[in-house]
Amino acid sequence: MEALSRIARLIDAFNERVGRAFSWLALLMVLVQFVVVLQRYVFGVGSIWAQESIVYMHGLMFMIVAGYTLLHNAHVRVDVFYRIMPPARKALVDLLGTLFLLWPVCFLIFYVSLPYVEASWAVREGSRETSGIQGVYLLKSVILVFTVLLALQGLSTIIHALRILSGAEKPVEEASPIL
Repeated sequence: MEALSRIARLIDAFNERVGRAFSWLALLMVLVQFVVVLQRYVFGVGSIWAQESIVYMHGLMFMIVAGYTLLHNAHVRVDVFYRIMPPARKALVDLLGTLFLLWPVCFLIFYVSLPYVEASWAVREGSRETSGIQGVYLLKSVILVFTVLLALQGLSTIIHALRILSGAEKPVEEASPIL
């Protein structure tokens, strides 16, 4: 059980680092958007590349930080019953939810997206705009990275849930939501 705990800690640490690093894209997105607006309305100059980069950053940020979000229990959930459950029942819900909901969806998205991403790589798909970003195939590849990071964090969730259910780990106290 200690080896599993170590695996969970490694996954948690990895998604924590990835999430913190890619969260900075939010600030960069705001700055680029500010520059785009400034260029367009003050100087009368448009930049398709800059506009597309905002879309890329948005997609990249939300897909890559999905595992980080799961690590911090920040994904949307129906909290009406979950928040009043005892820790052991929460662990059971997390275990079953990951096994029967999260993982199947991750595997389905990966399976369905793989040919889509492969086709994009085969032609080195680029922007439809002449002066746009030519690495569309790279952005589409992030779909696969998204599923892997989320499934890995799901594995960590399963390990933590099993350890809580076996009494080997105490549940992490969650902050009270602000209502």
